[in-house]
Amino acid sequence: MITIRINNELHQLDVADDMPLLWVLRDILGLTGTKYGCGVAQCGACTIHLDGIPARACQLPVSLIGDRQITTIEAIGNTEEGTRVQAAWLQHQVIQCGYCQSGQIMAATALLRDNPNPTNDDIDDAMSGNICRCGTYVRIREAIHQAANNA
Repeated sequence: MITIRINNELHQLDVADDMPLLWVLRDILGLTGTKYGCGVAQCGACTIHLDGIPARACQLPVSLIGDRQITTIEAIGNTEEGTRVQAAWLQHQVIQCGYCQSGQIMAATALLRDNPNPTNDDIDDAMSGNICRCGTYVRIREAIHQAANNA
C-alpha cells in the first residue's frame, strides 16, 4: 500500500511502485483533468504540482512521491494564482482544442506564484516545456500578463 496526498486528501493505494502518477490520477482516482500527451515528459499536458513545483505525472513513479503534496488541475482554482489564471484564460479565449490547457494552467500558476510580475522572457522560459498544438501561445502570454496584473 502506498499513501499519497492529492489536493489535500490522503489516498491509500494498492498499486505497483513503478506506476506513473498520471495513471493513478486518471485510472485509479478518476481525476481526469491531468492529460496524457506524449508519455515521455516532453509536452507538458500531464503537469501537476509536487509541493508547488511543476512536475510531469507521466514519468513520476508513485513510489517516489512520499509525503509530498500533489496538486492537480481539479484543485488549482483553490489558490489565488490559480483563480486568476483560470479567469484570464477564459477572458482571453486561450482554449481551442483544450487538450494542453490543464498543463498550461498548472505551469502558469506556478510561474505567477514565484514571479508575480513576469516579463515576456520569463513567461516564455516558464512555459517552454508546454506544447500547444493549436498555437495559442500569444493568448497564453496575454492571459498570464492579465492574471499578473489582477494580483
